Order: sequence, then C-alpha cells, then structure tokens
Amino acid sequence: MNLALTELRRRPSRFTVATVVLTFLSLLLLLLGGLLDGLYLGSTGAIRAQEADVIVYSDSARDSFLRSRITPDMREVVEGVDGVTEVGGLGFTLLGATVPGESDLADVAVAGYELAPSGVPAPPPAGHAWADDRLRDAGVAIGDTLLVGPAATPIVVDGWVEDTNYLLQGGLWVTLDTWRAVQNANRPDAFLADGVVQVLVVRGEGDIGPAIDAATGSTSSLTRDEAVNALPGVKEQRSTFNAIIYSTLAVVLAVVGLFFSLLTLERTGLYGVLKAIGASTRRLFVGVVLQAVVVAVIAFVIGGALATLADRALPADVPLQLTTGRYVFTFVALIVAAVLGSAVSLRRVTRIDPASAIGSAA
Repeated sequence: MNLALTELRRRPSRFTVATVVLTFLSLLLLLLGGLLDGLYLGSTGAIRAQEADVIVYSDSARDSFLRSRITPDMREVVEGVDGVTEVGGLGFTLLGATVPGESDLADVAVAGYELAPSGVPAPPPAGHAWADDRLRDAGVAIGDTLLVGPAATPIVVDGWVEDTNYLLQGGLWVTLDTWRAVQNANRPDAFLADGVVQVLVVRGEGDIGPAIDAATGSTSSLTRDEAVNALPGVKEQRSTFNAIIYSTLAVVLAVVGLFFSLLTLERTGLYGVLKAIGASTRRLFVGVVLQAVVVAVIAFVIGGALATLADRALPADVPLQLTTGRYVFTFVALIVAAVLGSAVSLRRVTRIDPASAIGSAA
C-alpha cells in the first residue's frame, strides 16, 4: 500500500486522465440526480406532507386530484366507516399570481385543506395563506397580497412553509372556503358547490382503504405513497433518470477497469520483481484497489464542488436540488464502481510469473 501511495504522490500525471474522466462522470451523476430530486420533490411535496393513512378520490377521477370530486354525502359515508378517526378535505388549483413589484407571474398551487399537513400550521384566516418558500425566488415576501388567477383574487401571505409544492408550482395553503372561492372565480368551468372537495385525507386504524371503497361504492382509496406515484409523470421521470444514472455508473466501472488493466500491463515487469522478492498477489491487488479509490475520491471532491457551483449559478426555474442524500449516494456508488472496476486487473496480477516478467522486461 505504501508503494501504491508513493506512486500516486510521485507520478500523479499517470492518473490524470482517469481523474479527469471520473470527475466529469461524478459531475454528471450529481447533476442528473439533482434534477431527478428537484423534479420529484418539487412535484410531490404537497402530497408527501400529508399525514394520512389513505387519500380518497372519486372512482371516475383515475387517481387525479384535479378531476376528483367528493360530495358531502360521500364524505358522510367515509366518516361512518369503522376504523376511520379523522377526515379532512383537500383540493388544488393551479394558477398564476401577480406579485407586488414583479413583472412575471408566479406559478402557484392554491391548496385548500382542513387537516394540517406536516410542517404546515392550522388553516389561516379567510383570504390568507401559508406560502411555500419556493415562492421567495419569485419575489414573494411575507405580508404581500398576491393577485391570483385571471380574476385577480387577493390572497395575503402570512408566513412560510417548506417542501409543500405541487407539480412544480409553489404551494399557497388556504382554508377550503378560500380555495373554493379561488377555484370558482378563476375556473368557472370547474365550479365547486359548497362542501365539495377534490379528495379526502383520512386517518384511521387498520386497512381502511378497501372498507371505505366498499362502503361508498364510488371512491378509490390510495395510500400516501401510492398517491405520490399516481401524480402525472412522477413514475416515468424516476424510471428514466434512474436508468441514465445506472448506465453512467456502468460507464464509470468500464473506465476504471480499462484504465487499471492498461496500468497493470505497463507494470508487468515491476510486479514480477515485487513477486520475486516476496510480495503477495493480495498485497499487489490491494495497492491497485487503493489507487482506484483515491482517484475516485479526488474526482468526487472536484465533481461535487463543480456541481455545487452549478447549483448556485443556475436560475431558480431550473429544478436542480442537490441533497445530502444525493451526495452520499453518488460518493458510495462511485467508490463501489471504482473497486469493482479495478478488480478487473486481478486476473492479470495473479497470472504474472516473476521469472518471465523479469526476463521480458530485461
């Protein structure tokens, strides 16, 4: 291992190409992962924040919030199901909002609620809202009166909440009455009568979803995770980005394997001498793996720094969100790929015969 580290220190140029390539690949992995996380977190925050055992849709809505309608009669049936302890209405309206002092409209998701989601206080007064801090980038400040939709419905921002956006639009959390007023004023084609909501957030005991659907005969109940995956594009985005990320990791493995196979070929004479004086194959191979890990760590540090700079430099409307978990995943994946890639050289190391290697080198 000392020999491997000495070579890294004294001949760093030998590893420059591998370091540059792995730096680019680590940067690519972080940016792809950051875009995936940004799209996922920005689209699903409002649903992930719900403290619900099931979310109940009308059965004709095909698990879509915007198409679903739950009437007061349906709600009464749900509330009477055994095991149900709490029921609250929930609805979303996607609109643009005029921000004081700003020329561009802010994309907002007006969310009417009864049961407070995680991180969201109890419903504010009528005409007021808790705003997701994503809207800071659009120039929104506490105390601002936003004019929402074509009807310019006024909503006053009372404070900030976090990670509660819906379909990449900044959440404005209001009472159900305020939400219905916004919906009816700005979406007259989707008018809502008093007491009508899009879905019900239900808390209870046991497997209450099937019991609710059997009792109403006209609902479709999903768990919170199922509701998240039912949002438009969420499953498709995750599967596409994950396929690209794992393909990139396969390229990392191939690059490391090729580089260290060539390096081992160049060192055949040196390894023959080392074996002749008693160095074991295991010791030589550990040195190769150590070099691969060091190169991968250096590449990750540089790539991580570049990704952080890119995150700060890109405009706010680019859904790039680099989380600690993404950095950890990329680091571990890069190290594992480096170790597996360097293992390709094991066969060459084990087959080196000291006498023939020294003779060919001479």
